[in-house]
Amino acid sequence: MTPLAKTILQEHEGKRLMPYVDTVGKTTIGWGRNLTDVGISYDEALYLFNNDVVHAENECYTHFSWFYALDEVRREVITMLCFNLGINGLLGFKLMLKAIERGDWTGAAWELSNSQWKTQVGKERHDCLVSALEYGEWNKAIV
Repeated sequence: MTPLAKTILQEHEGKRLMPYVDTVGKTTIGWGRNLTDVGISYDEALYLFNNDVVHAENECYTHFSWFYALDEVRREVITMLCFNLGINGLLGFKLMLKAIERGDWTGAAWELSNSQWKTQVGKERHDCLVSALEYGEWNKAIV
């Protein structure tokens, strides 16, 4: 398809950056991508995932002055929590964040473990992230 034809098609379809339901009931995004019937490819999913990881990490650097000083594993845990909860959800974990800021890893792990998040994410994810937060390493038995 020529660039001109692509431009015409884009104009006809209209661009929407948030999912919407089209006139025939299909969930759609972008310039007419039918998510209901077509979905996305593995490469598209990976592209979106990688962008979302970078976004979550940047949110952590922006909101937490202490984030720079964390060891790699704990930075990864906080990034994963931000990815999962969004920055506003993560900011709601005030006692955990205060414990992290003062380097109280047992307290931070306890606060994370004793939240509604525990029941929302399931045992494996909970155990993995709580252990890594407390001990600063990925426990091979849990991962």
